[in-house]
Amino acid sequence: MRENKQRSSLFRKKPIASGGDNSSALKRALGPLDLTTLGVGAIIGTGIFVLTGVAAATYAGPGLVLSFLLAGIICAFAALCYSEFASSIPASGSAYTYSYTAFGEVIAWILGWDLILEYGFASAAVASGWSGYFQTLLSGFGLELPHALTSAFSPEKGTYFDITAAVITLIITFLLTRGVKEAARANGIMVAIKIIVVLIFIGVGVFYVEPTNWQPFLPFGISGVTAGAATVFFAYIGFDAVSTAAEEVKQPQRDLPIGIIASLAICTVLYIVVSLILTGIVPYNMLNVSDPVAFAFEFVELKGLSWIVSLGAIAGITTVLLVMMYGQTRLLYSMSRDGLLSPVFSKVSGKSQTPAVGTWVAGIIVALFSGFISLGHLAELTNIGTLFAFAVVSLGIIVLRKNNPDLKRGFRVPLVPLIPILSALGCAYLMTRLAALTWITFFAWLIIGLIIYFAYGRHYSHLNPARRISSAFRLKDK
Repeated sequence: MRENKQRSSLFRKKPIASGGDNSSALKRALGPLDLTTLGVGAIIGTGIFVLTGVAAATYAGPGLVLSFLLAGIICAFAALCYSEFASSIPASGSAYTYSYTAFGEVIAWILGWDLILEYGFASAAVASGWSGYFQTLLSGFGLELPHALTSAFSPEKGTYFDITAAVITLIITFLLTRGVKEAARANGIMVAIKIIVVLIFIGVGVFYVEPTNWQPFLPFGISGVTAGAATVFFAYIGFDAVSTAAEEVKQPQRDLPIGIIASLAICTVLYIVVSLILTGIVPYNMLNVSDPVAFAFEFVELKGLSWIVSLGAIAGITTVLLVMMYGQTRLLYSMSRDGLLSPVFSKVSGKSQTPAVGTWVAGIIVALFSGFISLGHLAELTNIGTLFAFAVVSLGIIVLRKNNPDLKRGFRVPLVPLIPILSALGCAYLMTRLAALTWITFFAWLIIGLIIYFAYGRHYSHLNPARRISSAFRLKDK
């Protein structure tokens, strides 16, 4: 009776062994280096090539380095919690799957729906950013697209569809359907390119630093630093996408923590150094541009290197798009496999061993959004969704330790419950630094998600006892 009641509850939990063995239909082809490059591919991109300038000019000034440090520390705490979950429950779905085992189905749905917002619309925003850099590169060769196809739908500006944003999204979708190893190999090449470009900026830019540009160091005070941290948090989104690859990793208990922590550590160091050099080259109040890193070289009349930076930015943003869309498809795969979404998202192609149909459905939707809708203000909305997910995962470690003390863990968070609590509080604080409109939109999205859950997901969930009985009768009839 108690078990049946738990099964029908909103907080029915997914067994930890479910999805965590070697029975996955997905191909296990990834190692620690693949995971680290996936993480670096997702993290270094839009943040370092775009948001650094906006955050410095609007919020933090030269104190941007402290903003990146604060956001990096909070992310590090969250990354430790993700690592324990990933090594204990090596199944696709990231925070969604973790919360399903720790808190129950309705919380898992909220997290999953939240991450659909993060991955899907962030992908569309990144595709739009890629389009801007690519069109700038084309103009350097004297080539221009028809004006109507250069940006999102805006009749007053004479633009109707961002063709390059849609095309790059569909190209990435095709690459993802070819197989995870092929996608990881392409990602690795592009990650190498953008790391080289970032190192070139550091190596050359350090000689053009004017220490007077760091005065005043905190023009907007400590509140500017914290607001800047909430803004640049978008730059760190991506390490969590590594955990969505769990069922395609050769040795997930060992390799997932390595990939998560290594990618975050590498990117945090690079962000701090780049922001310090950037604000040292260009006065912070001049950095509110779409391409601050390239602009810095133009500012010191190194236009040839500026072109190289633009090329690296395109490679960098491409990898972010690839990993974000990868995370989106694996999240949809997990939710579909659990019955909470349509089965189309968990149908695996026999040849590539990827959820090809679901990948194309998600890719086409993202392409339409990136082509038609301007998503300039989406960074904050993506941030609030990610911070919410990080906070819940952090608290989930405390619950998992209490309810499953003997669970085999490839990695353990130190100083529990202190580290998870600090992580959750840090994320909650940064959420309070976001705009009211962001909160309103976020709650509206969650309400829509709950309507879908009660109309479809709860009924078709594989943990629904009525569905299990119905399936048993169908099998008996056959």
